Amino acid sequence: MDEEGELIGGLSAWTWGGLLGIEMLWVREESRRDGWGSRLLSAAEEAARERGCDRACVSSFTFQAPAFYQGHGYVETGRTLGIPGGAEDVHMFKSLSG
Repeated sequence: MDEEGELIGGLSAWTWGGLLGIEMLWVREESRRDGWGSRLLSAAEEAARERGCDRACVSSFTFQAPAFYQGHGYVETGRTLGIPGGAEDVHMFKSLSG
């Protein structure tokens, strides 16, 4: 939250069987260059490790943030084609161990 108590961003995820699944990571537009996304992602990965997870997965449309996740060590594992507007859904994976 910022000084006025307004949300800056958030992250929704799940863990199951040693896997962290990130469903949504959101940072309001005017705060996107302030490192909030990286902090949220790092916190989710650390919480997953504390729960015994050793890997993570996420998907992001090509018009959203695949490069953000790739910059944090996620590797593309596949794509879903045919998303409206000519976009693709990029599926990514990251090892949380070592």
